[in-house]
Parts: sequence; C-alpha cells; structure tokens
Amino acid sequence: MDITPGALLKKIDSPADLKKLSREQLHQVCTELRQYIIDVVSVHGGHFGASLGVVELSVALHFVYNTPYDQLVWDVGHQAYGHKILTGRRDIFPSNRKYKGLSGFPKRSESEYDTFGVGHSSTSISAALGMAMAAKYKGEDRKSVAVIGDGAMTAGMAFEAMNHAGVADADMLIILNDNCMSIDPNVGALKEYLTDISLSPTYNKLKDDVWKALDKLPVGKNFTKSMAHKLADGLKGAISSSANLFEALKLRYFGPIDGHNISKLVDTLEDLKKIPGPKILHIVTVKGKGYALAEKDQTKWHAPGLFDKVTGEIVKKKFETPQPPKYQDVFGHTMIELAELNPKVWGVTPAMPSGSSSL
Repeated sequence: MDITPGALLKKIDSPADLKKLSREQLHQVCTELRQYIIDVVSVHGGHFGASLGVVELSVALHFVYNTPYDQLVWDVGHQAYGHKILTGRRDIFPSNRKYKGLSGFPKRSESEYDTFGVGHSSTSISAALGMAMAAKYKGEDRKSVAVIGDGAMTAGMAFEAMNHAGVADADMLIILNDNCMSIDPNVGALKEYLTDISLSPTYNKLKDDVWKALDKLPVGKNFTKSMAHKLADGLKGAISSSANLFEALKLRYFGPIDGHNISKLVDTLEDLKKIPGPKILHIVTVKGKGYALAEKDQTKWHAPGLFDKVTGEIVKKKFETPQPPKYQDVFGHTMIELAELNPKVWGVTPAMPSGSSSL
C-alpha cells in the first residue's frame, strides 16, 4: 500500500528543511505528521499512542534546537516515531520494526540524530547529563535535552540523575512529558504530586510572576548575584506550603504547559535555550492524541498491531500452526491459581498489569 505524506511533510528531509517553514506552518506539519504515523502504523504495525502524544513536541524541538549538534535524548523509544520521520527517515519509516528495516527505538548506528540507544525507560536524564557535562568541559556551546515521561520518572535511575544534575551546573533541559500513563495508568505518590501541580492555577501563575520579576532585578554594586539568589529562594519557598520537588533538587522548574500547543512550545523552548544551567519543563499531553479511539482506551492502543484506521477494528494475527502461550500469560494464570489456594499470596506488578498479564 502506497502511503503518501502531506504537502509540507514530504518536503522535510531534515530539521534544516523544517526550519525553513514559518511558525504558522508548523500547525499543518503537526497535522500531517500525526496522520502519517496513523497511516503507517495501521498498515505496518508498531507502537502507536506514545508517538501521537509528542507530535507537537517533536516538531518544536527540531524547529528550535540545532540538532544533531544539540543533542536530543528520547527516554523510551516508543515516542520517537515523529523524531525519526523528521530526521531523514520518512520514506523508509514503513520498514519500522521489520527485518533489516528501521529500529523501533532510537539507534545510534541508524542516524546521527539518535544520540543515545534506548530500549526501555529511565536512562535519558543520565545520558543527557553526561553529554552536557562533556560539552561544558570541552567548551562547546551545545545544548542537551532529555525527554522523559511521568512513568519513567518514577525510577531510581531518573532521581539519581536529577540529584547529580542539580549540582553539576551543566546546561541541560529535562522535558517531563506528563500524560498520566505508562502502558497502563500511572499510580503512586509522584503521579499524585504532578497532578496537584498541574491542577493548581494559583501556584503556577504566582510562580511565573515571581520568575519574571526576578529576571528584571538589577544586579549591581548594591545588589549582588548572591543576594538575588537568596531572594529567589525565599520567594520560591513562599509560593507554596510544600516546596516544589524539582526546585528542591536545584532544577529550575517551568510549567506545566499544554504539550499540544505548538506555538507555546516553540516560544517556551526559545526562552529556555537562553537560560543556563539545569532546568526542567513540565508539559501535559494526551497519549494517543489525534486518534479518538486511542485517546479513549490508551492501554489498548499502546501497541495495537495492525488495524483499520477508519473503523478502528484491530486485525487479529492468524497463525498456520498453534502457538505456545506467552510467558506473561502463563505467569499470570499461575499466580491466580496460587492465590486461590493460598490467601497469603500477593502479586506485585511492574506498574503495567496489562503487559505482565496481571489483570
């Protein structure tokens, strides 16, 4: 089946081509990119919802930053389809996850734009921090950006990296893609904390006002940088009765903002490029954005296989010979049998019960 990209997308063979467009045209690019992902994945398969959720972010990052000199690290390759399409792999994207085709994840040997090889989660901040520190010591004016989801952010490795980044004084940006989902809905204290931040307009407006006021303070003989930092800490502490988790780790926090507003994303990223040091941008997105069925049932449409994009009917695989059961299915059924025999048996899932057959 011949799948044709949209009028603007078919002219984008690299981020350099994307940069030739006007900001107003980026809205159309996002629409065409989202449709192209839907068209290709419905026919050829692959992960689905995650990449749809970061279409605007993918476009904004390559529009604003000088990739691949500026280094972009995607946490979990499920969300990198738009990135691949915009970086010279559009026409071969249908080979994604096929023998001798594109990798389903960022792969360094595949493209110079894939700065770090990833499979699953929570490695992006460490990798981007290492790149930022290397650039600092080499005297290079290059930016490092890590894109990590709220599900991946719960891992210990992510917190180790933020703990280091806060004191490393390296010029890096962490983008927290908050969609309240891993493969299944997120749970836990961090999820509740991020929800509280996202739903507090008073907190966010006051925080933004404070930052704007601090940026205008005249630093001179009678008002030193040290005094400005002390004032900033005091004002930030007064914003909320509970200190911002990321600010406590000495990461300058921005957001949350709408991750599907391409104009806002571009403006924000342009501003953040000018701010040195470690910082975090909190964006709120919808997994499966732009395909109604995927938005409604985000777990089912994480990686649905082949499907009819019009009706949403998922094509079931047909095998000529009987296939053995999946390991996770055997494990799940066995745990249920044991639990029925012994009430002391409890099951602990990896925060994705569908993927481990624990439902």
